[in-house]
Amino acid sequence: QVLLVESGGGLVQPGGSLRLSCVAPRAIFSVFSPLHMGWYRQAPGKERELVASISAGQSTSYADSVKGRFTISRNNSRKTVYLQMYNLKPEDTAVYYCNALDTTNQPKYTWGQGTQVIVSS
Repeated sequence: QVLLVESGGGLVQPGGSLRLSCVAPRAIFSVFSPLHMGWYRQAPGKERELVASISAGQSTSYADSVKGRFTISRNNSRKTVYLQMYNLKPEDTAVYYCNALDTTNQPKYTWGQGTQVIVSS
């Protein structure tokens, strides 16, 4: 079972920033670099949604709701994917997860614990 480990969430005021990190387990170190990676989020009562992705070639894609505010990046030597979030809004409140995307753009691995982000004054 492959579980990625997310961290960096917390409570932040509207307009604030957070940086999330996602570290790959040793079991996929050798295949991490070619993986298409994504950050997802699930708000209470809503379905999980893909908010940002980054390809092996560093091409990025964002959901309209976060475009211009979130930046996804990766460090292959550290087997880590980041999500830098600026100008956070209350509607960004959710549990954030990372995962690899398979060839059909579906989540590839078992979901980890995620990291909670709460945007509130």
